[in-house]
Amino acid sequence: SLNRRPMKRILHPLGQMGADIISKNRNDCCPLLIHGKELHGITYESPIPSAQVKSCILLAGLYCEEATAIIEETLSRNHTELLLPDLGAKIECRPLSDGRILTLLHPGSSLSASQIRIPGDFSSAAYFIAAALLVPGSEIRIRNVGINPTRTGFLQILHRMGAEIRLDKAVLASEPYADLIVRYSQLHGDTNGRITIGKKIIPTLIDELPLLAVIASLSECEMVLQDATELRVKESDRIASTCENLKAMGADVQSRKDGMKICGHPCKSHPLHGATIDPHHDHRIALSFAVAALLADGETRIPDEDCIRISYPSFFTDLKKVLS
Repeated sequence: SLNRRPMKRILHPLGQMGADIISKNRNDCCPLLIHGKELHGITYESPIPSAQVKSCILLAGLYCEEATAIIEETLSRNHTELLLPDLGAKIECRPLSDGRILTLLHPGSSLSASQIRIPGDFSSAAYFIAAALLVPGSEIRIRNVGINPTRTGFLQILHRMGAEIRLDKAVLASEPYADLIVRYSQLHGDTNGRITIGKKIIPTLIDELPLLAVIASLSECEMVLQDATELRVKESDRIASTCENLKAMGADVQSRKDGMKICGHPCKSHPLHGATIDPHHDHRIALSFAVAALLADGETRIPDEDCIRISYPSFFTDLKKVLS
């Protein structure tokens, strides 16, 4: 799926560090031709909060004699800067006077092997969180899910919507994790009936935005997603593909340049109807609309369901276990 993602955002800072990387098809996408070069540290002001870009720069910085710094407007996912110190790297992360976030890798780090516990992936758990909240009578426990604050904006939004989600057996390791206990809830907007999702929280739930759009279509709220142009350069244009498939299922949704607006209709016995879903070879779209299908009236088909193997090959097996 990475072959469809633009790589210029990574090639540019690595080029500033001295890397010699060429897109073989001259389209700034994979495959890439890489020639070994000596690298040097830089200070890079990232135009968008991106954990992928940040991680590439930090990993390249391990081979530099100078310090390497990344400045972000908002802190993106920080798994790399949590992992590297456990292996011996010297990294600090702090806010600047203007509110931006500095991540600084000091030179001279010597890495060594370490025992690491990897929590369950939050983005994979999100589909079962959504299903339990939406299907009447549901209650599930999802064990050992990563609850890193840079990943759990999805939970913040759901709590605002009245979701009954409780953390149990929380462990505050370098990567915190906990069991999530989720019960069916009647979801709604804030006091004015609206939920707005914007720039500050977007980096913490970017992968869950198509799923949130599905949830909104089944809730008593008007949801506005904005400042989310990053969705247009994922495995598919996720703004376009989410809106297209929600409309196919009968949802009230409007596409916008940087997001979308969804008006839920929970008063209907079946707010959505079955449809043939086109995920555009995008696992997040296929997974989100598999959840929508649980609540839809009639049959829903996802012909390209194999695309979910990119991130969650056992999803339908696990879903059948939960539903049985």
